[in-house]
Amino acid sequence: MHQYRTHTCAELRADHVGQTIKLSGWISRKRDHGGVVFIDLRDTYGVTQCVVDEGSPLLAEIEKCRVESVITISGDVRQRPGETQNKNMPTGDIEVYIDALEIQGAAEVIPFQVAEDDGAGEEIRLKYRYLDLRREKMQKNIRLRNDVIFAMREKMHAQGFQEFQTPILTASSPEGARDYLVPSRLHPGKFYALPQAPQQFKQMLMVSGFDKYFQIAPCFRDEDGRADRLAEFYQLDMEMSFVSQDDVFNTMQPVIENIFETFGDFTGTKHKVEWLPHLRFEDAMLKYGSDKPDLRNPLEIVDVTEVFARDDVEFKAFKGTIEKGGVVRAIRAPKVGDQPRRFFDKLNSWAQGEGAPGLGYVKMENGEGAGPIAKFIPAAAQEELKKIAGLEDGDAIFFVCNKEMAAAKFAGRARDAICDALPEGHEAEREKGVYKFCWIIDFPMYERDEFTGEVDFSHNPFSMPQGGMDDLLNKDPEKVYAYQYDAVCNGFELCSGAIRNHKAEIMEKAFEIAGYDKSVLEDKFGGMLNAFQYGAPPHGGCAFGIDRIVMLLADEPNLREVYAFVMNGQYEDQMMSAPSDITKEQLKDLHIKLDMPKQKVEKEQAA
Repeated sequence: MHQYRTHTCAELRADHVGQTIKLSGWISRKRDHGGVVFIDLRDTYGVTQCVVDEGSPLLAEIEKCRVESVITISGDVRQRPGETQNKNMPTGDIEVYIDALEIQGAAEVIPFQVAEDDGAGEEIRLKYRYLDLRREKMQKNIRLRNDVIFAMREKMHAQGFQEFQTPILTASSPEGARDYLVPSRLHPGKFYALPQAPQQFKQMLMVSGFDKYFQIAPCFRDEDGRADRLAEFYQLDMEMSFVSQDDVFNTMQPVIENIFETFGDFTGTKHKVEWLPHLRFEDAMLKYGSDKPDLRNPLEIVDVTEVFARDDVEFKAFKGTIEKGGVVRAIRAPKVGDQPRRFFDKLNSWAQGEGAPGLGYVKMENGEGAGPIAKFIPAAAQEELKKIAGLEDGDAIFFVCNKEMAAAKFAGRARDAICDALPEGHEAEREKGVYKFCWIIDFPMYERDEFTGEVDFSHNPFSMPQGGMDDLLNKDPEKVYAYQYDAVCNGFELCSGAIRNHKAEIMEKAFEIAGYDKSVLEDKFGGMLNAFQYGAPPHGGCAFGIDRIVMLLADEPNLREVYAFVMNGQYEDQMMSAPSDITKEQLKDLHIKLDMPKQKVEKEQAA
């Protein structure tokens, strides 16, 4: 017989009755029923009920074993009496009567319950992550992550892609987020950077002639933490040569559809997968107030600036903003006129919590507007408003007024808040049981800082301008569009990509417009720039965030629920005590002296 087990804790069935077997695992639960002790023995595969019978010499030994101790048992498989069978367990028809027991690893008193959710907070869960990972839900989530990555690899290989690994220690480059820097011992005063993405390397693979590349790529960005963003994350990174934008879409959609169709019932509810028509960035911002809209929400935003700009409309709160170049955006909420006053008050309070004065609205009753703002809008203006927004009796319309981009973004958040406030079963409630995908296209190449007036890249600096050099030379930078695209699903950006700028002269001009001197381009991106001078193919690609995909499939609110080992929101690894202090000798080897913030020094001295 095997030293540790003949079966896993998920295998035994009624046809094993009468066999002598051996199991190993963790004590999930222990119950003493008048001298008969029942143990739920758990491994990563499942749970088996084991019994130490009354009068057994093992009773004293099992008494010493706390829950979460690791044991090996051997004994006979017996049929459970009919009334005690558990149809909710795959092994619920049988139990194992223990005749030998060995403690492999005794457990101390555990800091929180593993067998059930006892409401332990994130801090203690992350400190004892190895215990947290024993929980059934976490085991399922981590296995889901494994299965998703395996399926991705299969689909990419089936389409002729080759998997290559790119460097982790590389050069720092201005790509939007802060780099994590690594000091060089051999080159005093110089630093490597951890890659924000394998961007330049995958493009140079195309220059090298490999044609189709992919990688499950680790990426690092020193940004503030939030529920859908971590310092270290993984993406399905890909690049192809001799392709158009549509070629990238047609290649990746089947891969992602397969993932969501295969694992879309992970939470027990089967989800549909829908790809909606492409949305231009400007249309997405106008209609949904976001470049990653949740298209399960049927509410749409309309521009009603012309209504409030009319001479006969005297609403000064909006009028003054419009005169300074502002806009008014509105969201129609159908058939909410019968909602109690607290429905509207709650939305007003939400807006105030977001830093706005409130969320003004008009209700349509008997063909006329009612509510706080209605008295400032005469009948003719109300007719125009009804026409633009498609208003009918029983509807309400909510307003946002600000500079264009600020108004768009706030209206986008208001659109979701209004949808969330609707009662269950309302005609405009958020659709359930569906993953709604869409490609957002035609991103502007540049944006202008409203305070400094300076032009910078709005997205990926390596994207090809849609009109090539001609657009860069002859158009206002804010009117230049890039072959840049994102894939979004249910309010999350899952993918970003572009057809790349593969011509050195166009790249030099593109960076010049963004204020980068040629010397900066050569210093920061010299490797790629030089490569383009030796024959570069047209190429493009994208990267899908694996963590967000798994988070959506598992219906988890936070990325930390789909990683095995992860930091907290302050980017501290409480289990491994990172980041940590290093010794003076290590600093000396790296030729580094610390210049600590005054507050930290004072705090340490006080301690």
